[in-house]
Amino acid sequence: MKRDDAPEQPHAACRPVPRRPMSDAACGLHGELFADAQMDSLFSDGATLQAMLDFEAALAAAQARCGLLPAEAATLIAAQCDASLYDPGAIGRAATLAGNPAIPLVKALTERVAGQDREAAKWVHFGATSQDVIDSGAALQYRAAQQLLAGRARRLADALAALACAHRDTPMIGRTFLQHAVPISFGVKAAQWLEPVLDIAETWRRQPPLPVQLGGAAGTLASLGDDAAAVRSALGATGIPSHTSRGALARSAAELGILTGHLGKIALDIGLMAQTEIGELAEPEAPGKGGSSAMPHKRNPVLCTLILAAAKRAPGLVATMLACLPQEHERALGGWHPEWRSMAELYRIGGAALAQTLTLIEGLQVFPERMRANLDLTHGLVMAERVSLALAPRLGREQAHHLLEEASRRCLAQGRHLRLELEAMPEIAAALGAAELETLFDPASYRGASDAIIDAVLARHRRQGSPADA
Repeated sequence: MKRDDAPEQPHAACRPVPRRPMSDAACGLHGELFADAQMDSLFSDGATLQAMLDFEAALAAAQARCGLLPAEAATLIAAQCDASLYDPGAIGRAATLAGNPAIPLVKALTERVAGQDREAAKWVHFGATSQDVIDSGAALQYRAAQQLLAGRARRLADALAALACAHRDTPMIGRTFLQHAVPISFGVKAAQWLEPVLDIAETWRRQPPLPVQLGGAAGTLASLGDDAAAVRSALGATGIPSHTSRGALARSAAELGILTGHLGKIALDIGLMAQTEIGELAEPEAPGKGGSSAMPHKRNPVLCTLILAAAKRAPGLVATMLACLPQEHERALGGWHPEWRSMAELYRIGGAALAQTLTLIEGLQVFPERMRANLDLTHGLVMAERVSLALAPRLGREQAHHLLEEASRRCLAQGRHLRLELEAMPEIAAALGAAELETLFDPASYRGASDAIIDAVLARHRRQGSPADA
């Protein structure tokens, strides 16, 4: 029977994990190189305890609403569900023997409630099991982390869209196998960086958050009898209990790996373009940033380095989550425990990489004059494809290719511009003429589908909305 006097407390799906800023000391020796303070606070010991306690309070409230326990008991339980009342170290020491932190936490919670009302203490953790507490608490932390990532991803998308707009017509060399290929625009490159960010954001929007978990001892909630379904509904535990069905968690891990990998691709491109010999881009400037302990002249791409470090760490963590998928019967023997730190670390490094990429892109320094100078390094050879295509209908494909090949060899041997070589060749001068050759050698006019690519990505970005629309 449902009780009308049950306390109206939000279930675990609605209670946010508190964000506690880290002190300088809490950041440790490595500062925020590998985990930013905001994301790290979501997975601190205090936040983890609070998330599990939020589940216990929500469970008692849901059961009171369903008439399984007195409203007064649920209120007393909720009053003791404050992480500041517990010693993480003591719970951790007990967890070493118990096998997980939920067992000593529930014991400590029960003792505190019993200090207020022994009858109420009987209802603590009623019908639940340790995995329900840990999985549900983790789900709350993952939701908070996902919201933080989503906000950063929207800001990054805005910054990349602005970059694509600003440099739509900025010519640069396209590189394949690290060699000069054909001209592109920097706007196209920025649009190609943007598209996967939009893919990731779209996936997050479509994917429902991980639900809170309530399955009881063996996933059947037998201890709650006929009230099991009602309690799960009141708690917000959707779907069936999934103590050993971990596909949703593995998918989240894979998405974090994909995100971090793509951020690594952006950082790798920028790091290569920032090399001394290239000089087309530079990271944002800041006092003390990117220096060398030995070489005062150095300006190291620190942000790119940290983003790439995260991208190299993420695959191993994703592999761990995939390795955890085969789990025994109704409760895993060693397949559940590796998830806890692996998922938290994926969120930490993914969050840090996303924050660092945002800083990188929002303050990125672009040098169009260097891009143009690098286009001319090969004395017009990168335009040979375009000239060959223009000549083919007039001289035949094989003849056009042969003439361009000869001219390119002389160009390389003599260090002379390819256009001058072609103008000196009677067959080509007669077929094209000086004015047409000049146009063919203008990289800014060799755009192909560049505008269509940029427009399509920017249109998708507008449809998804900006941070102000979220």
